[in-house]
Amino acid sequence: MSTPDSESPAPEEFEGEAFVDESFEQGQDFEQDQDFEQDFTPAPVPSGRPVQTVGRRKKAIVRVRLVPGEGNFVLNGKQIDDYMPNKVHQQVVREPLELVERLENYDVYANLRGGGPSGQAGAMRMAIARALIEIEADDRPALKKAGMLTRDSRAKERKKYGLKKARKSPQYSKR
Repeated sequence: MSTPDSESPAPEEFEGEAFVDESFEQGQDFEQDQDFEQDFTPAPVPSGRPVQTVGRRKKAIVRVRLVPGEGNFVLNGKQIDDYMPNKVHQQVVREPLELVERLENYDVYANLRGGGPSGQAGAMRMAIARALIEIEADDRPALKKAGMLTRDSRAKERKKYGLKKARKSPQYSKR
């Protein structure tokens, strides 16, 4: 409750023209006084700490942690040669780091779930590319041009009733 001798102003003082700032009454333009462009500072780039991203392809979901290191790949607790014996899939996974020439600068720790080897490799490629952009935004045009940031929305088409598979019709017998 306010008493007459309290220091808080009465509600009548806040209503109407009495509360308007003096700079606006004098007709000064507020934006001209302060240069907002000069005060802008970009967000700090994460350096020396892990960057976590997610990549998806078909049914595969991959969570990647990129850590400054020597270029090791640990997938679900195994080395890349043990987890992905196919060299084509290994090349797909390493592609984003090779493109920006940082293969030996980072260790990659990945948690892979769902899908098969091809889907997991594609999902991991996307997750690594997204992590590289979080670290260095200047790499975005090169990775975008190579198509590593585009989510491949192709997935298995569902089977329709009356057909053997999604589009294959049953064998036709003339007689």
